Amino acid sequence: MTALLSPAPAPARVAEIETALGDPTDEGNPYGYRRLLPADRAAVPFAAAEDLLDGLGVSAEYVPRHLGGRLDSVETLVRVMRPLFRRDVGLGMGYGMHTFMAASDVWITGTPAQQEWMAGLLLRGARAAIAQHETAHSNDYVRSQVAARRAGDGFVLTGSKPMINNLSRAEALVLFCRTDPAPGSSSHSVLLLDPRELPAGRATVLPRHHAVGLRGCLWTGIAFDDCPAPESALLGAAGSGVETALRSFQISRTVIASLALAAVDTSLRTAVQFDLDRRLGGSYGSSWTDPAKIDQALVNAFVNLLLYDALAVVATRALHLLPEQTSVYSASLKYLLPKVLIKTMYDLSVVLGAGIYTRDGNLGIFQKHVRDVPVLSLGHAGTVACQATVIPQLPWLARGSWFAEPEPPAELFRLGTGVPPLDRTRLSLACGRDSLSAELVAVAEGASGGSPADRALRTLAGRLVGELRDLQQRVLALSDADRAGPRGAVSFPLVDRYALLLAAASVAGVWRHGRDGRDPFLADPSWAAMALHRIARQLGTPVDALPPECATRVRHELQLRFADRRSFDLYDTPVPG
Repeated sequence: MTALLSPAPAPARVAEIETALGDPTDEGNPYGYRRLLPADRAAVPFAAAEDLLDGLGVSAEYVPRHLGGRLDSVETLVRVMRPLFRRDVGLGMGYGMHTFMAASDVWITGTPAQQEWMAGLLLRGARAAIAQHETAHSNDYVRSQVAARRAGDGFVLTGSKPMINNLSRAEALVLFCRTDPAPGSSSHSVLLLDPRELPAGRATVLPRHHAVGLRGCLWTGIAFDDCPAPESALLGAAGSGVETALRSFQISRTVIASLALAAVDTSLRTAVQFDLDRRLGGSYGSSWTDPAKIDQALVNAFVNLLLYDALAVVATRALHLLPEQTSVYSASLKYLLPKVLIKTMYDLSVVLGAGIYTRDGNLGIFQKHVRDVPVLSLGHAGTVACQATVIPQLPWLARGSWFAEPEPPAELFRLGTGVPPLDRTRLSLACGRDSLSAELVAVAEGASGGSPADRALRTLAGRLVGELRDLQQRVLALSDADRAGPRGAVSFPLVDRYALLLAAASVAGVWRHGRDGRDPFLADPSWAAMALHRIARQLGTPVDALPPECATRVRHELQLRFADRRSFDLYDTPVPG
């Protein structure tokens, strides 16, 4: 039995998991690619790695400290789980995140007895499942095909949920169901069930579904036929299901979108190794692509990771520091997932060429991540759902927040530093406030430094402040025409622009508040200037060419991290292999 993870600070726990998982490229490693990829082809869970994580007691990371676990902050959870996602997205989701999503609803609204029951299950390594998806209705969870009607001292369940991960091995099931036939926000409730205690013949597990991505996840369904459930199963008040889901989404969207970056980190590392082998005349032959184009593709991918991770860090820390404002931050982060990270994966295909189709060996992990990462942007927390979260709030933000809100606290950008405990009661469905965008204004107006990179950064921040003013005017014009706010297809590009501007503000803040010398690279304006330059170009903002030293500095950092076996994200942590 592997020793349990120590209750040490996050970096030490991350190092323990990385060391236990070992070098993924080592052919003798039972947790490496040589064993992982065949399991994926066979569409079975990566059992050896799951057993290892059980031995480490990783499930305790999903349980709050006051209930006996190690969950002290969302940022810490992300950092501890990134090694799993760097190795295998299916392992990270199948082993951990769906269980965490189910448990998160219990932490938000469960009674003390329900919370203690769930904590006890997870602390001994049990799995939990969450049933929200409605595949017949484009994953619209408020059109539940499961109804729960009152009967005596409990409920009677009818209908089905077709897509539930881990149900076949779960010891707890969080079920979203309709408890009122009338439409409205109070029509749904949540039940916390033990699927093992559901009466035979009244609850039937449906056949397994196989997917192109996350092949190792055990997707099944459940059908209810007048199945009884006790009153004690009600999670929160009757009719509070939609509100519980919307609060829970702010956490799950942020966590999963932040974790997706780890898979792209591995893909970038794989591409760098592939290019190095090819240049050295290895098994992949000589280079057939312009080396300068390959270098540019690798640097661009690195900048994309840093850009996206800046927003991810801010969104995770905002759950603790600015919980009332996180609905727009979490939705924007999840909205950008397919636009930034999936595009980066395909950009790296410039480096790999036909190698992206390789399914075996160390290169095979790239093709697996190409299939797995897009799945994370689907479902009830997908692109359209994220747009629907942000669009109604745009008029509030344009009228009363942008250019009026004070700067956010500096702690929002200081990754890895302490945050207050997560107060789930403060998670607001919509508050019409956004202090993050004020950070972009602060950098445009107050950034110092006379180097070419400093000047470029300051100029780019100013241009993007102009884009924020333009966005404000566009939203106000649409809102004046329709007092209910922007509607229809014209509103979708507004969300796109706003999400990119939030990412720009996050980059600016991480750079500005990282100039304390703890990380010389993050203190250097080169990476931030390149990130803002990419955002400005995506927005169609006229920009000048960057000073050449920016790309030189970022390329040097990429090479150093690869050589020293360190992650490409903002945390810059040691990785095996």
